[in-house]
Amino acid sequence: MKEKKSSQSLCRRIVFSLMLICLVSMGANAQNPKPFVVPELQEWDGKTGSFIPGENPRVVYDNPILQDIANRFAEDYKLMFGVQPAVLKGKPQEGDFFLTTKKDKKLANEGYVIDINKYVKVSAPEPIGVYWATRTLLQMSEKDKEQKLPKGVIRDWPDYVTRGFLIDCGRKFIPMDYLNDLVKIMSYYKMNFLHIVLNNNGFLQYFNNDWNRTYAAFRLECDTYPGLAARDGYYTKEEFKDFQREASSQFVEIIPEIDVPAHSLAFSHYRPSLGSKEFGMDHLDLSNPEVYTFVDALFKEYLEGEDPVFIGEKVHIGTDEYSNKKKEVVEQFRAFTDHYIKYIESFGKKPYIWGALTHAAGKTPVQSENVTMYAWNNGFANPKDMVEQGYKLINIPDGLIYIVPLAGYYQDYLNIERLYTQWTPAHVANVTFGEKDPAILGGMFGEWNDIVGNGISVKDIHHRVIPALQTVAVKTWNTAPSFSFEEFEENRKQLSEAPGVNQLGRIGNERGLVYEVSSLSPGAELPHTEIGYDYTVTFDMQATPEEFGTELFRSPTAVFYLSDPIKGMFGFSRDGYLNTFAFRPYSGEKISVKIIGDNVSTSLYVNGELIERMGIEKRFLNDGTKEQNSFIRTLVFPLKKAGQFKSEISNLKVYNYKK
Repeated sequence: MKEKKSSQSLCRRIVFSLMLICLVSMGANAQNPKPFVVPELQEWDGKTGSFIPGENPRVVYDNPILQDIANRFAEDYKLMFGVQPAVLKGKPQEGDFFLTTKKDKKLANEGYVIDINKYVKVSAPEPIGVYWATRTLLQMSEKDKEQKLPKGVIRDWPDYVTRGFLIDCGRKFIPMDYLNDLVKIMSYYKMNFLHIVLNNNGFLQYFNNDWNRTYAAFRLECDTYPGLAARDGYYTKEEFKDFQREASSQFVEIIPEIDVPAHSLAFSHYRPSLGSKEFGMDHLDLSNPEVYTFVDALFKEYLEGEDPVFIGEKVHIGTDEYSNKKKEVVEQFRAFTDHYIKYIESFGKKPYIWGALTHAAGKTPVQSENVTMYAWNNGFANPKDMVEQGYKLINIPDGLIYIVPLAGYYQDYLNIERLYTQWTPAHVANVTFGEKDPAILGGMFGEWNDIVGNGISVKDIHHRVIPALQTVAVKTWNTAPSFSFEEFEENRKQLSEAPGVNQLGRIGNERGLVYEVSSLSPGAELPHTEIGYDYTVTFDMQATPEEFGTELFRSPTAVFYLSDPIKGMFGFSRDGYLNTFAFRPYSGEKISVKIIGDNVSTSLYVNGELIERMGIEKRFLNDGTKEQNSFIRTLVFPLKKAGQFKSEISNLKVYNYKK
């Protein structure tokens, strides 16, 4: 009996061991799961094992038209991983990245195939597809310290041809350095359409109801009308052309907008006779022939010649939110819109307009052939009616997809979970088209700086833009992602913004102490430019009286003062705003300092006690007005270069969390 039980036990152990061996074997041969990239891949056929780049990696191409793409891929690879691949024309070897063009009737012109095996083979019908594939490879390579890639085959293509973002440079000047980084970020996430609003104005009620005092700006150098370009910031024509060329090399198209006949206060400030006395000076007077003369000449400066300032084929002419109180004015507006559609076409460009023709319904014909309309508000332009009239639409629904920092309307940060789980470009507010309807070219989101002077910095704008951009990138490329929102949210944060770009000021991937130095020397340069939200910076100080304007640290976008230029207090400046704390150390005083920053506040602690938390506060923006708005005092803390201070600064520590 005992021998029988012992035999049964032995059999069970043998069966269990065999099952365990099978399970281990199956695990070893399991297909690689779908890699996480933004936007999500359309198709993934996972294999087993990993591709390991060679010790001296190479980027090989077989078609000369891919040489620039190969060079950029190699440069970006070095920026991200510190290894410079060689670039050459020829045949691939094991461990190489190989780029080639190949016809594929099942792929659109932006589609591509990546076969990851002994070497990585990228093929696409057009160079743009090859380029997008290199963005995918860079994102995948981020996931492994040795840049190993899972073996498998990718087939990928966009569901929509237009995947975009709009930024309002009219109400707030956005420096060209940031716009160039923005292009790199968009390109990294396969967003291909960047709309630059070149003129805009603030709201009358926030400027004592005085049009002359109401903020307005035009952001482009202008020879036709000297002095039209805003004194607080504009782009030269040459740098704007360079910007468009560089964007084009990364397959991002720049869409410039000169907004007329509303939002045009910059033009009536320049020439008051252009403004409407009846509807407001931000409206051009459409009954005045001088308006046409002025606007014709303005557009002509940027459109004419063999080397125009607007180098791309698409130009936006505005045409939104003009008054419809009078029937004759509506007809004038429609005639104005039609005139500039045809005028833009006369220079060989494709006109883009804001949807307004339901709001401005009338009899005067407005050309629809070859015209693209932004579907932003269904009350202003009913999308079904506009399609019936012949317009192609880009979906940019204001209630869902407008960022307006600290305005109290639309959204401060987009609801990206709702976007990810519910929205596609086929959903034009409460009107739904069939997915991939040819009338819908794609979708985009916008960032508007409506509230002039509210303290918002470019860094604050960027903090709002990044999660929205990553989300819209997914939902315009792959409208039916397989990753859950929770998976998307966790993984998107781990990706770089773009090769060589760190506008968020992230240091380290793990929460903790990310930099320290026992003694800070005047003029020292640190290895980090800045640290972004959320952060803590601490240091000890033995104070010596400092001259007004003495800096602790400076970065390209901000300064932290030990003695600010006006009051001699601790403080900081960025984007033209100076904020001072109610603190200045006594001569010879020994103190411990802590600064904590997040996306809504900056706080100063001395010897463990809170001196001041600069949070969002309500302010009257101008004397005599009853209107209040939120004012923000945030700081992405500068670290790049220490100032020429006299005090002793020691025990400097930087944490990438609020401590």
